[in-house]
Amino acid sequence: MAIPFSLPLIDDDVIAEVNDALTNTGWLTTGPKVRQLEAEISAITGTPVLCVNSWTSGAMLMLRWLGVGPGDEVIIPAYTYSATALCAMNLGATVVMVDVLDDFTIDPAKVAAAITPRTKAVIPVDMGGWPADYDSLHAVLEAPDVTALYEGATPRQQKLGRILVITDAAHSIGSTYKGRPNGQFTDATVFSLHSVKNVTTGEGGAIALNLPAPFDNEEEYTFLKALALNGQNKSAFEKNVPGAWRYDIIDQGLKINMPDLNAAVGLAQIRKYESQLLPDRKRKFELYLDGFAQYDWAILPPYRDAERESSAHLFLLRVRDADEARRDRIITAISEAGVGVNVHYIPMAMLTLFRERGYDIADYPKTYELYANEITLPLYNTLTEDQVAEVIHAVATAVEATA
Repeated sequence: MAIPFSLPLIDDDVIAEVNDALTNTGWLTTGPKVRQLEAEISAITGTPVLCVNSWTSGAMLMLRWLGVGPGDEVIIPAYTYSATALCAMNLGATVVMVDVLDDFTIDPAKVAAAITPRTKAVIPVDMGGWPADYDSLHAVLEAPDVTALYEGATPRQQKLGRILVITDAAHSIGSTYKGRPNGQFTDATVFSLHSVKNVTTGEGGAIALNLPAPFDNEEEYTFLKALALNGQNKSAFEKNVPGAWRYDIIDQGLKINMPDLNAAVGLAQIRKYESQLLPDRKRKFELYLDGFAQYDWAILPPYRDAERESSAHLFLLRVRDADEARRDRIITAISEAGVGVNVHYIPMAMLTLFRERGYDIADYPKTYELYANEITLPLYNTLTEDQVAEVIHAVATAVEATA
């Protein structure tokens, strides 16, 4: 492709940070780079942050922390990547999918209708970097009839006393809601640091803890750090001090810690994320908005309003009145013009695993409506303004050629 769909930022700063990990620190697995990365993300979120090896692992860890398992239900939007479901399914819980709003985010009214005494968690998704409607969602979950339904079966569930809310912020590090940074919208926020994300460690994730009293977030961070390392209360790095060899296994943990080599890539990026990388992404997002505003057929993605501002992760363009077949023809024409595009996402209810478990796309009409004419455009830091103009031209030409 002349213009790839996505490219990670591997610049001199990244190379220098990785070389430092390889030649100066003496650590490849979890060590000083991971702790530095956690501190940098914490400076953005204003919360304790734990880095792990993927978004999926981070979400599983939070559900495991709560004691979610067989017989429990976790509510998620039908419009998301499968990891949002798999983090609960991998623990034996039942996933309850609900439809979304016009802006791709979970519909609070549908959440309200889906809650049962078995509901232990809700995972809203900040689709493309656009925050969900958190005030409306909290209002649903804090309603007296909903809290009266809640049945806490584990000590932490009983201590919380209500449904846990975990933000799927895979796309949305740096987004804001009512002036607050992402990481403070819900009880826990899980960011993805995958290769295509705004900040990448190749593979990785980060959990921002914002649990209410009487939980102590620093104390829970310490426990989760152990739970992410086979339940071991000291990492190899922490044991690498004279006399500090003794450790304990304090719980049945997972093995999902982030290596320092991965953290080094993200550390070089996060240090300039708010000052350089995020503003650059937003500028390119705005170029797309301006470029497509002239076309009546273009349905533009949400970006900024009085309450919310996107992290500009994905540009989710929709083609008005196009059906799925025409959308696919448009994508073929764009690809033939040398521009890489994608679709986010094929709804889970249309995928084999979920179809075979009884999920039916007909139950999620808004999800299908959004998917059927959605095209995701290239958006990354090394994309140039001239390339943005080329993408706009290629898309417009393809849409008009298939009309």
